[in-house]
Amino acid sequence: MSRHVSAAQLCLAGFIALSVAMGIGRFAFTPILPMMQRDFGLDLVLAGWLASANYLGYLAGALTSAALPWKAPAQLVAALALVAATTLLMGWTTAWPVWLALRCLAGLASAWALVSTATLCMARLAALGQGRLSGLVFTGVGASIALVGLLCMMLDIAMAGSSATWLIMGVLALAGMLGTRPLWGASSQPAAQAAAAHAPDGQAPGAGRRHATIIGAYGLFGFGYILPATFLPAQAKQLIDDPAVFGLAWPLFGLAAAVSTLLTARLLAVLPRRRLWALAQFIMAVGVLLPVLRPGIASIALAALCVGGTFMVVTLLGLQEAHAVGGRHAQKLIAALTAAFALGQLAGPAVFSLGNAWLGLSLESSLALAATALLAGSALLWRPAGR
Repeated sequence: MSRHVSAAQLCLAGFIALSVAMGIGRFAFTPILPMMQRDFGLDLVLAGWLASANYLGYLAGALTSAALPWKAPAQLVAALALVAATTLLMGWTTAWPVWLALRCLAGLASAWALVSTATLCMARLAALGQGRLSGLVFTGVGASIALVGLLCMMLDIAMAGSSATWLIMGVLALAGMLGTRPLWGASSQPAAQAAAAHAPDGQAPGAGRRHATIIGAYGLFGFGYILPATFLPAQAKQLIDDPAVFGLAWPLFGLAAAVSTLLTARLLAVLPRRRLWALAQFIMAVGVLLPVLRPGIASIALAALCVGGTFMVVTLLGLQEAHAVGGRHAQKLIAALTAAFALGQLAGPAVFSLGNAWLGLSLESSLALAATALLAGSALLWRPAGR
C-alpha cells in the first residue's frame, strides 16, 4: 500500500535529486578541475574537451528522455544510479578515453534526472495545490554547488588528490539517491495525472511561435553561461595560486544560485515571468563580461555572483514557462528546452577549444561571444509573448 507523500517530502526529494544530478553529475568537475590540473597536468583545452563530452551526453539525454520506455520514477532512479557509478569510476582510472566516456555518460544521466525530476515535482506539487514550492526543489542545484565546492576546497587544501575527491563524490551520490525515494512512489501519481488531463493542450494560436522563442532563448542561455560556469575556478587560480582563495569562486557561485532561486517567487509578484527571465539573462551577460573588461580576482568574484545568481533563476523560469505554456505536452517542451540548452552548452567549450587550438582564440574572446549570445536571448524574451 502506498503512503501519502506530502509537499515537503516531494520538495526535499526533488532537492536531493537535483543536488546529485547537477551538483555532482554535472558541476563537480568544475571545482575538481584545478586538482586534476595539478595531479595530471591537465590544461584548459583538454578540460574543454572533457566538458564538451559531458555536454554531448547531456544533449543525448535531453533528446532521448521523452522517448524512454520507462516511466519518470524509474527513469530518475536509473539516472541517479548512473551518475553515482560514473562519478566513482572517475576516481578509479586515469585513462583519458575512459574519462571522456564517463563524463559523457554522466551528462546523459544528468539530463534524464533533470527532466524526470522537473516533471514529477511540478506535476505532483501542482496536484497538491503547492505549485509555488517548485522553487525550493531547484535550490538543490545551487546549494549542492556551494557544498561540493567547499568540500573540494577543503580536500584540495588537505592535498587529498582529484582521484580521492571523485570517489568521495560518488559515495555522496549513492547516499543521496536513497533520499529521493518519495519520488519513486506512485501515491501522488493519480492526482498528478488528473491535473494533467485537465491541462490545456498547449496548441493555442501562436503557441508554436511562443514555444520557438523560449526554446531559442534557452539555447542561447546554455551557450552563454557555460564558459564561466566551467572555467571560473581555473581563471581564479591563474591569478591567485592559493586554494583557500581561488577555491571560494565556485562555492560563491553556488550560494548565489541557491539564494536567488529562493527569491524568485517574490520577484514574480513584481515582474512577469518572461520579463524576469530576460532581466536575469542580461545580468548574467554583465557578469560574463566583467573578467574580460577588468581582469582581477574582484571581477571574478562579481562574475560568480552575477552568473551564479541568475543561472538557476533562468533555469527555473524557463522550465516553469514550459510547464505553463506546454499544457498536456509540457514534458516534451521541457525536454526540447533541455535539448536546446544542451546544444548551446556543447557549443561553448567546443568553440573555445577549437578556437584556441586553430585560431589562438583566448578565453576572454570566447567570454565576450558568450555575453553576446545572452544579450540576444534577453532581447528575444523582452518582446511581448506571441511576437
